Amino acid sequence: MTTSVARVQTLLQDHPLIDGHNDLPIAFYELCGYDLDAYDLSVSVPKLNTDLPRLRVGQVGGQFWSLWVPQDDDAVRRTFEQIDFVHRLVERFPESLALTPTAHEVEAAFKERRIASLMGMEGGHSIGESLGVLRVMRALGVRYMTLTHNNNVSWADSATDEPVLGGLSSFGEEVVAEMNRIGMLVDLSHVSADTMRHALRVTSAPVIFSHSSARAICDVPRNVPDDVLTTLAANEGVCMVTFVPYFVSQPFVDWADQAREIATEHGLDPLRPADQKKLRDLYDVPRPKVTLEDVVAHVEHVREVAGIDHIGLGGDYDGCPQFPVELPDVASYPTLFYALADRGWSDSDLVKLAGGNILRVLRAADEVSG
Repeated sequence: MTTSVARVQTLLQDHPLIDGHNDLPIAFYELCGYDLDAYDLSVSVPKLNTDLPRLRVGQVGGQFWSLWVPQDDDAVRRTFEQIDFVHRLVERFPESLALTPTAHEVEAAFKERRIASLMGMEGGHSIGESLGVLRVMRALGVRYMTLTHNNNVSWADSATDEPVLGGLSSFGEEVVAEMNRIGMLVDLSHVSADTMRHALRVTSAPVIFSHSSARAICDVPRNVPDDVLTTLAANEGVCMVTFVPYFVSQPFVDWADQAREIATEHGLDPLRPADQKKLRDLYDVPRPKVTLEDVVAHVEHVREVAGIDHIGLGGDYDGCPQFPVELPDVASYPTLFYALADRGWSDSDLVKLAGGNILRVLRAADEVSG
């Protein structure tokens, strides 16, 4: 282990670790309404999974900040507000952060020991069914868009909603084509398996999954089936494995689903503190522990099926209430790399996982665009 620690730390000093999905913008809004004076991210902020000191400990070289807002009539405005927050965040900490829309700028920021900051919209509702809005978002630096969030949009089916289209509508195909044209990555996390397959058929550029894991290991609709992982490899895309317990641990999924069923039967809200105590009395089953090994299993499965050139990491920090016990926050990434190094991963493989693959996809998107 000592050898692995030194090896990984040196490797991540020389090559950027780029995470595909962090929900700090919406978490910061819910904490203090985007008020950067209320909480100083240059010091520890225990209420969050993310702050600058822990990003440094985690040897994070680049971060896609997720732009997620509720799917309502204010979605476009609120997405612009999140873009504004990311810009203000970078301006507040210019010695630590840099806006980096391109792969070249990511690498330049990394050489300056600044954390490259990119943006990704989480949900097609953020463009209000307008290709014009999509183009403006790209002009403001947004590098990917997740086609849906938890609910369908009129032009694409979500993984966690009732299917309507069986994939994309004709306008959905136009959205993908325009994203290709302007160099915005198509993100297939959150979409239905049929939407994944449809988008992969019509895209002219590599796609990504910004925060999804392997369905063969954890059977939930948010994860990626093996046939899609195989197609992703042919597309030259990247699946960025997430750390969310409900997406990485089948025992946790089974426990959570049973608890939800009991809550529904008794009219309880699992998010309401008073109802949580009632639910524990009705369902006194310990929550399964979700561990580093659960995440390792997904990383290795995606490597086995899609290949080492098609894998990355998208932790989803500040996007869910808890994480695997060894991976509690953004300081935890080296722990995963130590485990993989101990399992025989080569330096080349670790570099591709860390950021090499997503940088290649960014470059490919820029080459296709025009």
